[in-house]
Amino acid sequence: MKFDLHTHNERCGHAVGTIEDYVTAAIDAGLQVIGISDHSPFFAHEDDQPFPGIAMARSEFASYIEEVQRLKIQYKDRIEVLLGMESDFFPEYIDSYRKAYAEIPFDYIIGSVHQVSGVSIFNRNRWKGLSEKRHIEEKQLYYDLIRQSARTGLFQVLGHIDAMKGYYPQFSEIPAPADIDETLRVIADEDVSIEINTSGSTKDVGGWYPSDEILERALHFGVNVTFGSDAHIPGRVGDEWELVQKRLKEIGFKQWVFYRRKQKIIVPI
Repeated sequence: MKFDLHTHNERCGHAVGTIEDYVTAAIDAGLQVIGISDHSPFFAHEDDQPFPGIAMARSEFASYIEEVQRLKIQYKDRIEVLLGMESDFFPEYIDSYRKAYAEIPFDYIIGSVHQVSGVSIFNRNRWKGLSEKRHIEEKQLYYDLIRQSARTGLFQVLGHIDAMKGYYPQFSEIPAPADIDETLRVIADEDVSIEINTSGSTKDVGGWYPSDEILERALHFGVNVTFGSDAHIPGRVGDEWELVQKRLKEIGFKQWVFYRRKQKIIVPI
């Protein structure tokens, strides 16, 4: 079964195409399951859309849910459409997000850390001038936030768990093995999944998230894995799915998962 849980659309302001464009692209790519998971509004901010080029407006949230629900029905004989969301994780605002999601019939929510120390993880300049000690501390802070996100009980999937390497490939070389192992232990204990996210191919690092080394450790700790292209254009839906499947088999994974009504569905690899 071919599936993709991580796709965006024009509502977030930095993706191209409607939700339906991604659904039809998934059908063309031979997928049986397509998850729609656009960037969550900034629910804790007083403005409706404080960052138009980053995430959808709060006033768009209801129409987003309605549109995905409508497409579920419209395309039910051709593909299974899942209602998801990529939710920013800000520990100080978690209650606002929990309240916003409480009555929504999500199939899954992806929890993603996009900021550390108030700076985007994709900011090309965040590492400039930092000492080796500060490099290590920033990486430790990143994985501490990921552990916190796993423990919230709000997310079924954690997004791109080494994405700080996106525009700084040297991130992978910053020593923090104990933090990564402890993070994977927590993820396994909380029965949350991590995604293999192939959007790294669109950034400087040129590969997917997480690294093979982290995937090998994830297998060791019994972490569930899923797939997400993180497509921001319809043409990337399902991108490199077969390559990921092949690599997971080589590493030793026997299965991966997707979610329906927040229930884990196991798929043999």
